[in-house]
Amino acid sequence: MACFFLAARGITMAASLPRKIWQTLGAIKTGVILLILVVIFSAAGTVILQRPATDPDEMQRAYSPQVLQVLDTLKLTDVFHAWWFVLLMALVSLSIISASVQRFPNAWRFFSRPYKSPDQNFRNALPQHTLIPVKDKDEEAAVSAAERALQKSGFRPERIVRENNFSLFGERNRISEMAVYIVHASLLLIFLGGIVDALYGWRAFLSLTRGEAQTQVQPQNSKPRDLGFAIRCDSAGRENYADGSPKKWWSNLSVLENGKVVQSKQIVVNEPLVYNGIRFYQASFGDTGKIDKLVLTATARDGRASKDIPIGLDETQAVDNDTTVRLAEFFPDYAVGDGKVYARSNSLENPAAHLVVESKKSGQSINVWLPPIPGLEQNGDSPYAFEGKDVQMAYFTGLEISHEPGQWAVWAGVVLMGFGLAVVFYLVHVRIWVVPVHDAGGRLQLWVGGVANKNKDAFEQRFNDVVKEIEAELKISVGAGTREPAAALAGN
Repeated sequence: MACFFLAARGITMAASLPRKIWQTLGAIKTGVILLILVVIFSAAGTVILQRPATDPDEMQRAYSPQVLQVLDTLKLTDVFHAWWFVLLMALVSLSIISASVQRFPNAWRFFSRPYKSPDQNFRNALPQHTLIPVKDKDEEAAVSAAERALQKSGFRPERIVRENNFSLFGERNRISEMAVYIVHASLLLIFLGGIVDALYGWRAFLSLTRGEAQTQVQPQNSKPRDLGFAIRCDSAGRENYADGSPKKWWSNLSVLENGKVVQSKQIVVNEPLVYNGIRFYQASFGDTGKIDKLVLTATARDGRASKDIPIGLDETQAVDNDTTVRLAEFFPDYAVGDGKVYARSNSLENPAAHLVVESKKSGQSINVWLPPIPGLEQNGDSPYAFEGKDVQMAYFTGLEISHEPGQWAVWAGVVLMGFGLAVVFYLVHVRIWVVPVHDAGGRLQLWVGGVANKNKDAFEQRFNDVVKEIEAELKISVGAGTREPAAALAGN
């Protein structure tokens, strides 16, 4: 028998464990702690540099190797895709669901079946109430007068008829009682979007030069992904302030499907191009160290007029019917060593260009260097003297690419939360009751009571205004005496 009771007790404890966990999840303390943790780690995700949006070199400069290893191990460099952050959002969602499920039945009963006919105990206990004596004993006329007063005060009075009495009930903004569940639903949508993005979303970084197009991207710690279309950079640039500091970067992007442009847009920071749920953000901009166009001024040695020739790297342009020029090499910052020319940096500080001038008649190729480099240049043998007029360097645009399938839920949650908070802060559920009663001497009185779910001080003034409106209507229709203290109702 003892074994039987022990077994039964074990089964009961096992059955009660899930219930205790469910109740713990629904506790306000649990929800607050979980929400605080989400806020803390979300803040960490904005303070700590995140991959892949941050360039790896910048990560190395910002953190020491040991610190970066710890951050990567804890997934703090990709907080919003970390497994523990997804688990935390799931726990918060379960906590909200548990709290709502446990409290919603009572709230729904209160919302769907409001208390409309107050009994004597309720009337005695209600803090905000008063008595208005009525000279005439016509209850119908007194209630009708109160009904008109409530309508003027913005209520929709409802007559409540019982077996032995009738009364008035009016209310405003009952939806305020459900505001907390609107906010709960908005939070669930936001966390749902975050979980979907963490599990199925991805981010990548892509660098494009002018005219370059790509159909694939490489997200961090993932296999390459086909975009399903091509993204092309048509041009990119930077606007500077007067002091030379960058004002904004911009890129003109085109989306191509089957070789045809289906969408084009100039993007800047915080104004992305969006196509098929994939967003292209302007993330960075810089020069490639390569030349885009070099404008040359060619002057014939026989005194003929000079002409301007735009030319690109490895591009050949005709100078006249017999002579062509090709840009063979370009060094943005050149130096000479061991009889060779090399680039010291990619900055446009000390440029040099290697031109190859060819004559169709003689078949001769002449090496022209701008500026002349002894031992390498043959500038004097060229039928034209060349001078650099303008140089346009090739730039790359850095694009941050993201696919966030849960954003619809996040934005829907934000909009719903705005509505819910507006209901919470600006709508007050106000209830007013009017009941005809008789005192110990049989004199007719109107008991008027009211309650608000918040802003008690403001409601007191509102309640007094309603009572004055009722008194005014009573004087017009049936006549009324001076209002009596609420305590006079005791014992009725």
